[in-house]
Amino acid sequence: MLKHRGIFNHSRSLLFMLALWELLLEADSRTYPQDIKVLKDLKHGVEPTSMAPGSCLSSWDFSLDPCDHIFSDKFTCGFRCDRVISGSFRVTEITLDPVGYSGFLSSTFWDLPYLQTLDISDNAFFGLVPDSLAKLTRLRRLSLSENSLSGEIPISIGSLSHLEELYLNSNNLQGPLPSSFSSLIRLKRLEIQENNISGQFPDLSSLKELYFLDASNNCLSGQLPPAMPMNLIELSVRNNNLQGNLPDNFRILEYLEVLDLSHNQLSGSVKSVLFNHPSLQQLTLSYNNFTFLQVPPTMGFTSKLIALDLSYNNIQGLLPAFLGSITKLSALNLEHNKFTGMIPTQYALKTAALREDTTPFQRLLLGGNYLFGPIPGPLMGLKAGSVNVSLVDNCLFRCPDTFFFCQGGDQKSLVDCKSFSPAIP
Repeated sequence: MLKHRGIFNHSRSLLFMLALWELLLEADSRTYPQDIKVLKDLKHGVEPTSMAPGSCLSSWDFSLDPCDHIFSDKFTCGFRCDRVISGSFRVTEITLDPVGYSGFLSSTFWDLPYLQTLDISDNAFFGLVPDSLAKLTRLRRLSLSENSLSGEIPISIGSLSHLEELYLNSNNLQGPLPSSFSSLIRLKRLEIQENNISGQFPDLSSLKELYFLDASNNCLSGQLPPAMPMNLIELSVRNNNLQGNLPDNFRILEYLEVLDLSHNQLSGSVKSVLFNHPSLQQLTLSYNNFTFLQVPPTMGFTSKLIALDLSYNNIQGLLPAFLGSITKLSALNLEHNKFTGMIPTQYALKTAALREDTTPFQRLLLGGNYLFGPIPGPLMGLKAGSVNVSLVDNCLFRCPDTFFFCQGGDQKSLVDCKSFSPAIP
């Protein structure tokens, strides 16, 4: 009996010593204990088979102190520590390597109040975006892109008041974009493309510092909002279900350089403001239902456009001559519309580089319209490979295959041409 009692007391003493040793280690730890717990939970939530040898997570060995062993053979990468409290280090950055880590983010309670960057992009995390990300109150950069996350975007992300960059692109997210995003007043870059996000495009006009917004390849519907972030430089909402007319607010987006609204159901007029905009360089409105092109009062002389794509619409009327007078325009695609009339001389002179005061067309695509008459003389001297020009599928008087810009398609029949345009002889 005494022997068993001695063994019991010895075991209790051993357990006590182990507990004391852990307490001493914790007291001597450079890393704040709660931060260690989050790092542990993150690793434990990842499927072991997805942690390749030599990857960041495979080097995380919690028998040692994380912040005290960075750049050793343990904790080789994946996070950063900074001294923010006297005597203790806090985790300020988690950036995992893109090796295909798989697991639930929701298995981690993200209580890291000093974290500024969380980047787990280009992996295979799945499940919901956890609400506990709202605990990352100092977060400036959040990148969850190119994973397999699903469900709706949590409203709580809108409470991250210090957030400057948000990347949610290339996942399986669905539902509306939370209206709480209007509170992210420090946000500079927002990428939500390649998801299944639906509903109305939200009013983000309060985001005064936002300069880049990509919401392409989603299921957004309704009209574009009447107000947009003032400092936008690039806006892309291609391949959605947007409808209605273009808003007039593009006039006040004085820094806008790239606008891509292609592959939607927009209709009405292509606004003249887009052709005398103070900074717009690339305009893509292809694959919509536009029917008319407004001519700017400046006739395009003040335009900064370099590339313009209005193909695959239903735009009618004479081919607008002013487009050949836009000085910097080098790529013009008007294919598959309902333009009629003769090819303006300005187009031919610009393509043949016969004007010294303007950038020549490197791409001029006019196929699939109802243009008639002879081919302008300056185009006849172009050599194959010198420039990309297409005049196929029109009503031109003569466009033989001996000219490279007539190859790849026939001209329309005389019956089709006269039924659309009685002016055709």
